[in-house]
Amino acid sequence: MSDASRIANGLRSLAALAEQVASEPAPLDGIVAAMRSCLANGGTLFFAGNGGSAADAQHIAAEYVVRYRRGGQQPLRAIALTTDTSALTAAANDFGYQQVFARQLAALARRGDVLVLHSTSGNSASCLVAAAAARTLGVTTIAFLGGGGGELAATVDHAFVIRDERVNHVQELHLAIEHQITAILTAEYGG
Repeated sequence: MSDASRIANGLRSLAALAEQVASEPAPLDGIVAAMRSCLANGGTLFFAGNGGSAADAQHIAAEYVVRYRRGGQQPLRAIALTTDTSALTAAANDFGYQQVFARQLAALARRGDVLVLHSTSGNSASCLVAAAAARTLGVTTIAFLGGGGGELAATVDHAFVIRDERVNHVQELHLAIEHQITAILTAEYGG
């Protein structure tokens, strides 16, 4: 099989999973509503994840700040908790890696904000601790998950689980879904 054929097969596999996910979008209404309410009330969207999910968190936060679509709209309040290397490494060193996001939330978040977690397993200790910290702060929690959703699915306020074990496809669809959410919200706010 040629490389081009392998790539085409991978895309077909992703498209089939995307179609399956698109047939069950109901949890997305609650996710969008929570994010909309946060932004309408001047709140901040916080994003976090580990590894490739950290990159997704940074990517999506930047879409809100810099703007998903150009046109002079005002930036929206969004922070990726994955980007401050001094805070991350100090928290990991002094409190343990599981505290890296929770510690930043304790300093930056306020009631009515939203924390969006990215985890393909749903069992990331740093995300679980962050979700617990968010709950005590009055911060709404959202998780984009893969596989069976892991522990986070039952821990957060809103979970969207792509029931597939292929991490690459799960992350690709998380990003695609969040781009659609960003398009909706940036069109509504910051005009």
